[in-house]
Amino acid sequence: MVWVSYVTVIESPCRGKMPVYEYWCDSCCRIVSSYQPGFSAPPPPCPRCDNSELKRIFSTFSVQKTHRDVYEDILSDRQLTDGMMRNDPRALAEWNRRMNSGDKSPPEYEEITDRMGRGEWPVAQIEQKKKESFGQGATKSESR
Repeated sequence: MVWVSYVTVIESPCRGKMPVYEYWCDSCCRIVSSYQPGFSAPPPPCPRCDNSELKRIFSTFSVQKTHRDVYEDILSDRQLTDGMMRNDPRALAEWNRRMNSGDKSPPEYEEITDRMGRGEWPVAQIEQKKKESFGQGATKSESR
């Protein structure tokens, strides 16, 4: 049985985006992670056993979608676009969720989209927020 442990080597702090490559050390059976300025940079020595013959391994990575990719995904979702054409609040809430892509929204916005996700149109609440935003004072707020 081979035990694998992870060692992270940070050679220098970087301000821009630099790739992190992972290497396998046959001597001590460890994965070593290292910031590298480019694909052809030589591997670092193993920080545990000082082996200089590390093997580069494939590691997991993530790719973030652009707003255009997200928008195209939405347009290709026939059920969602049909719901939006019928003015279904659930479809609009789903569209907002997908376009938001994990960014934190203000609590008022989350409350409105949660209500729309339940099938409600919080029209009075939205109108109240518009009036408050444009300095037209507070009015009685109620939902349809």
